[in-house]
Amino acid sequence: MYSFKNDYSEGAHPLILQKLAATNEEQQPGYGEDSFSVSARSRLREEMQNDNAAIYFVSGGTQANLLVISYLLRPHEAVISARTGHIYANETGAIESTGHRIITVETDDGKVAPAALLEVLKAYHLRPHVVKPRMLYISNSTEIGTVYTKAELSALFQLCNENGLLLFLDGARLGHALTADTNDLTLADVAAYTHVFYVGGTKNGALLGEAIVFQSATLAPEFDYNLKQKGALLAKGRLLGIQFDQLFADRLYFRLAHDANQMAYRMATAIEQCGYPFLTTPVTNQLFPILPRTVIDKLAALYSFYIWKTIDNQHDAIRIITSWATQEAVVEQFCRDFKKIHEEITRS
Repeated sequence: MYSFKNDYSEGAHPLILQKLAATNEEQQPGYGEDSFSVSARSRLREEMQNDNAAIYFVSGGTQANLLVISYLLRPHEAVISARTGHIYANETGAIESTGHRIITVETDDGKVAPAALLEVLKAYHLRPHVVKPRMLYISNSTEIGTVYTKAELSALFQLCNENGLLLFLDGARLGHALTADTNDLTLADVAAYTHVFYVGGTKNGALLGEAIVFQSATLAPEFDYNLKQKGALLAKGRLLGIQFDQLFADRLYFRLAHDANQMAYRMATAIEQCGYPFLTTPVTNQLFPILPRTVIDKLAALYSFYIWKTIDNQHDAIRIITSWATQEAVVEQFCRDFKKIHEEITRS
């Protein structure tokens, strides 16, 4: 049974594995001071067009969120997030465990709108009796597959600056957002219109790893202490550096994300041709078709996926995700199987 549950079921891109093997017995300094990590940071700064960016490699997304938020916020400060945001919905209270409140806002598309942000600021003003909103957390792509436009991101960044907030972008699937057909952002734009973000490797071809990027080192002058204290500073930091050095050589990172998106688009077309709607318009490698449970039951006998949301007593939205390694033959088979199931249900 083929799994469309996530985009990290496979290991790593062959070029990464080859480089890890080829350099296996080469001695290097530890804790991210190796030549591969130095090269990876240089590649990222060049792609971001920001020579002043401070970059740290860590092992995973939840770790990145926890490290950044716990470092930048004081004990009485809170972070604002969409209710669907990963830090609120999927991280086992990791942020709350550090003593920081997550203030949630409702969204239809997973994106935080300026009006919603202003409403939070109005509600949390009675100093010192309420927590102080200090950070806005967003994801691109979002947890429901949508992407921010350049105008939307720049507007949020301006609003944050005007109100003393830090803008933190979760980039677990940033590659998929930046290679979406509807996207008008570059990595340089993301670096310019956020205070801190991270580039996700785990879900785009790496064995593991995320690159945390501060717009300037002045934002996090002692972040290395935080990494060490929280157990995130790997002695064998080369393992992360090699991966990002390979991902950002010859734009491999973007090519892998683009391929995953294209595979998802093919599946979305097959589903649309059968007349089924989507919870959100398909633009990245995450699809959320709304299907009758009769169709879902038959599809679940052939493929693994998540039931995402109950729509009514006969329909659910499911989540299907493609990865950098999803093969064209698998996608073609899915399309054939889906159309066959649709025809069987329609005739019955």
